[in-house]
Amino acid sequence: MIDLAIIGGGPAGYVAAERAGAKGLTVVLFEKKEMGGVCLNEGCIPTKTLLYSAKTYDNALHSDKYGVFAENVSFDFNKMMLRKNKVIRKLVAGVNAKMKAHGVDVVKGEVYIENRSQDGISIRCGENCYQAKNLLVCTGSETFIPPIPGLAEAGDCILTNREILALKEQPESLIVIGGGVIGMEFASFFNSIGTKVTVVEMMREILTGMDTEMSAQLREMYAKKGIVFHLSAKVTAIDGNSVIFEKDGQTETVTGEKILLSVGRRAVTQGFGLENLGIELFKGGIKVDETMRTNVPNVYAAGDVTGFSLLAHTASREGEVVVNNLTGQADTMSYRVIPGVVYTNPEIAGVGLTEEMANAQNIAYRVAKLPMTYAGRFVAENEGVNGLCKILISERDETVLGVHMLGNPASEIIYGAGMAIEQRMTLEELKKIVFPHPTVSEIFKETLFEL
Repeated sequence: MIDLAIIGGGPAGYVAAERAGAKGLTVVLFEKKEMGGVCLNEGCIPTKTLLYSAKTYDNALHSDKYGVFAENVSFDFNKMMLRKNKVIRKLVAGVNAKMKAHGVDVVKGEVYIENRSQDGISIRCGENCYQAKNLLVCTGSETFIPPIPGLAEAGDCILTNREILALKEQPESLIVIGGGVIGMEFASFFNSIGTKVTVVEMMREILTGMDTEMSAQLREMYAKKGIVFHLSAKVTAIDGNSVIFEKDGQTETVTGEKILLSVGRRAVTQGFGLENLGIELFKGGIKVDETMRTNVPNVYAAGDVTGFSLLAHTASREGEVVVNNLTGQADTMSYRVIPGVVYTNPEIAGVGLTEEMANAQNIAYRVAKLPMTYAGRFVAENEGVNGLCKILISERDETVLGVHMLGNPASEIIYGAGMAIEQRMTLEELKKIVFPHPTVSEIFKETLFEL
């Protein structure tokens, strides 16, 4: 009898498997594709690898601002793609090595959940059947394909995050349907290497859920770089390689060599026998409690399949919560402090409440803002570029409610703000923390003194 069976080898599944194996549980992890899931193979890692190539190229183009002169700067699209593939292979191998080191049995193939009885949960993979005391479902999410007229007939000019990462040639022009995180990261990459990019977004601003002021500033920066934005634009049809949308009561059309669908993702709950367990769903995902338990005893779910917080770092923490509870360490999942990052150039990062969230919840707060140029390190490394740091403090008890940054390297700084929020640190407590100098992270402390 297996202690824990895990379906899905993404950030939730492989982290849970590693933690469970390290704690002495017998673990079988089922994965039908490559270990690492969408994040490692078709999402987080490949996009960040390409974005770094684009940033390196952009830095070389403008190195004269730093007194460095490079002639005939160019790039090789295929080599960028090959390096992306190399990075993926290296990290997949690393995940597999961790599974082996912690005694996790990785089984490749399609899985089907047959039933649950007093003998445990029965799982079939190929010709083999497995019995498990506990089951963790980590089947992730897939690209949502909207029912747009003409989409099915448009052929290979339509791309999702999977196909765009497999391109052999750089497109001359790209239309991105959806200005969320995935859409903006691809827009950033292709804009940096010279592709003409158009973003069509249904909402009034890009990056819904991030701080609106930051999102607007980033959009303005990219508009100056040549990206064309159509906001409050509802796509009504696709005609070949043209996107037709309604905006301000008018019908408009944009045409591009390729069209990227980036309007969201949905939980994968079909095709592997989940219905045989009587699992309760909620808003398209598996319903769980704060310990990641489902309504069925000994069955848990973590990651995108819950349909709640579709982020790799959320998934990993959810997997840890499951294993902790299985091994006698009481633990619950908190979504109060989940950092969000957009790896454009410059980056946006935020954690905690935005002003919009605080207002919606009637939470009284004070806000302080400073340009990123108040940090000496930022000025030294970002010639002619600015950014913004914003901090929300509770009027009631002066604890930090939210921190939002626009500027590189916001992704590497935001965890500190998350720790401050998680520990409910007050304004005065934070002011006493000594930050290393010179670092961009000092902008956090400088902004605090504006309150």
